[in-house]
Amino acid sequence: MSRCLVTGSSDGIGARIADDLDGLGHDVVRHARDEAKAARLRAAGAGEVVVGDLASLASTRAMAAALRAGRPFDVVVHNAGWLPPEGPRPVTADGLERTFQVNALSAYLLTALLPLPSRLVYVSSDSIVRGRIDVDDLQHEAAWSADRAYADSKLAMTAIAFAAARRYPAVRANAVHPGWVRTKMSGDAAPLDVAAGADTPVWLSTSDEPATGLFFHDRRVVRLNEQAYDPAVQDALVERCAALTGVALPPA
Repeated sequence: MSRCLVTGSSDGIGARIADDLDGLGHDVVRHARDEAKAARLRAAGAGEVVVGDLASLASTRAMAAALRAGRPFDVVVHNAGWLPPEGPRPVTADGLERTFQVNALSAYLLTALLPLPSRLVYVSSDSIVRGRIDVDDLQHEAAWSADRAYADSKLAMTAIAFAAARRYPAVRANAVHPGWVRTKMSGDAAPLDVAAGADTPVWLSTSDEPATGLFFHDRRVVRLNEQAYDPAVQDALVERCAALTGVALPPA
């Protein structure tokens, strides 16, 4: 039985990933953004729940500290994400653009702070086809739009996954596009249900698939944006994330 952490698992795809892993007999820790969501999970019999607001560096660090007090994880699924509405550029209390902080920087910080598992699964998006990593403007201070911020943040998350795969060859670190799934984020027009969206992340968490440093959709390898595979881009991004969080990735 593996011990698994699934971020962003109070509803949507993350909840289904957690439920499926639990149904397969794994020890699953669910994550909620706040105590109200955590209370609803516990009332529904979810078991162990950790609370952490990934739009806050302090809250993410506190969450990691709480998790380090327990048994190390075999699998970490970085599923949490945020789709910004159109409007003013959203900035967190840390002074960071919210989309980048929630979708990419929090995954980096948890990767840096938690003991390395045997598997890392980063739930990305096919929106990365139109994304671009500009390490000098990761937070879109020059120009911001919701679509660009989301695509770029998911591309950054994917590059972080591949950087982890390069740095830690003993860890299976992969990214995945779950498909266009009916959730609060995507809306009712999406063609897939959460079971379909959870399928490949759960498969990557549990199968004998030996691959690492790859992007999957429907259990198949796809390549959607070559920038994510560039070691120079990965290294520059990781260096910038370390500067923004004050935390470096652990040595290999």
